[in-house]
Amino acid sequence: MSLDWATILPFVFACLMGLSILIYVVLDGFDLGIGILFAAADDHEKDVMISAIGPFWDANETWLVLAAGLLLAAFPYAHGVILSALYIPVFLLLFGLILRGVAFDFRAKVPSHRKRRWNTIFFAGSLIASLAQGYMLGVYVLGLQRGAAAFAFGLLVALCLAASYAAMGAAWLIYKTEGALQEKAVHWLRRALVLTALGMVAVSMATPLASQRIFERWFVLPDMIYLAPLPIVSAILFVWLWWQTFHLPKERDRHSILPFFTLAAIFTLGFCGLAWSFYPYVVPEKLTIWQAAAATESLAIILVGTLFVLPVILGYSLYAYRVFGGKASDLTYD
Repeated sequence: MSLDWATILPFVFACLMGLSILIYVVLDGFDLGIGILFAAADDHEKDVMISAIGPFWDANETWLVLAAGLLLAAFPYAHGVILSALYIPVFLLLFGLILRGVAFDFRAKVPSHRKRRWNTIFFAGSLIASLAQGYMLGVYVLGLQRGAAAFAFGLLVALCLAASYAAMGAAWLIYKTEGALQEKAVHWLRRALVLTALGMVAVSMATPLASQRIFERWFVLPDMIYLAPLPIVSAILFVWLWWQTFHLPKERDRHSILPFFTLAAIFTLGFCGLAWSFYPYVVPEKLTIWQAAAATESLAIILVGTLFVLPVILGYSLYAYRVFGGKASDLTYD
């Protein structure tokens, strides 16, 4: 029996795009979060925080490029619909990322009395990019609706996603730093967890209410029983992480990476819930992955290129995290 590539390839590309988005949220989430935390750090701490993300942030953003590229190449019609509906937040996202990139380099080269200006720009770029992503998520969850209610919900999710990134950044700093900055990071994490939990609850409640189809996928037996572990495990992980913030840092820096892995697990569970809710739609309630997919022949060619590119990105990322592991040191440019 021959394989139905017209059915298989769109599903494969949907999985690849989803994986790219998830990896981006986890990895670039922590360096965007560290940029947001610039608002609460002194000048020396900011240098150490930059040192903690310096070797990684370029590679982290590669996953966003890959996800956007896969959306454009594999689902061109959906790309047009989504970006047309989210034109302004996409512009703000790119603007924020550009500000971050410029500030990251300029703060290292300007005279010391001008460094504070570029620190502020780095914070602003990180915050703008995070808020834009959160707003896009909120509007997407509501099926790209427009109006005051959709705008308000988008703003709520924007604030909560920015707080989630700040939590990721604080968790990364707990792993990469020591001393007073590490202790500060623990307090930052505890505060950011509140809005992170609020955001996940808001998205979880709004998603089934936005669509009768999604409601039936979550609140009809036996699916309700099968899906119950997602919110239950997420809640347990939140409570466990909150409890851990009162016991960190530990002697000999034990378990310092666990807060980051715990948040990554929470993000993954939330992403799985969203994927289940929207599948098989790439544009909620409008376009399925098969309706929006490019021609099968085009997808086959794109898949060959992806099979070369994806291992390179994965390999480089793993290599960078291995080589630059350990605690961040004082920042120097010699």
